[in-house]
Amino acid sequence: MNQNPVDILLVEDNMHDAELTMRELRKHRLANHLVHLKDGEEALDFLFGPGKAGRARGNLPKLVLLDIQMPKVNGIEVLQQIKSNELTRATPVVILTSSKEDPDIRRCYDLGVNSYIVKPVNFEQFTEAIRNLGLYWLLLNQSPT
Repeated sequence: MNQNPVDILLVEDNMHDAELTMRELRKHRLANHLVHLKDGEEALDFLFGPGKAGRARGNLPKLVLLDIQMPKVNGIEVLQQIKSNELTRATPVVILTSSKEDPDIRRCYDLGVNSYIVKPVNFEQFTEAIRNLGLYWLLLNQSPT
C-alpha cells in the first residue's frame, strides 16, 4: 500500500496541459508531492482501489485537479465518487477543463465541486491560473484535518 504523502492529484489526459501544469507548480515549489494520472479509472484506483483503504483514511491529496473529458472514466464520474464517499468528501476538487458547457458546470457544482476553471488558451493566462490555484488551495485554504 502506497502511503507516501500526496499534496496534489492531477488527473489530466492531455500530456501538454499536464506538463504545463506540473512545470508551473514546480516553479513555485507547489508540486513536491504531486501525482499525475492520465484518466479517471486510474484516479479511482489510486483513491479507492484494492489496498487503498489507508489512503482514504488519512493520506488523501490536499487537492485534486481534475479534467472532465477523459477516456475510460470521465471527470464528472470521478468527482461524483469523491464527493459521495464519506472519507473523501472534504477533499477539495477543482475542475480544470476546456468545457464551458453550462450543463457540465451545473452538474459539477451539483455534485459538490469546490471550483470550476476553464483552461485559458493563452499560455501566460494558463500559467497564472495554475500558480494562483496552487497558492490558494495549498497555502491559503484551510481544510478540515
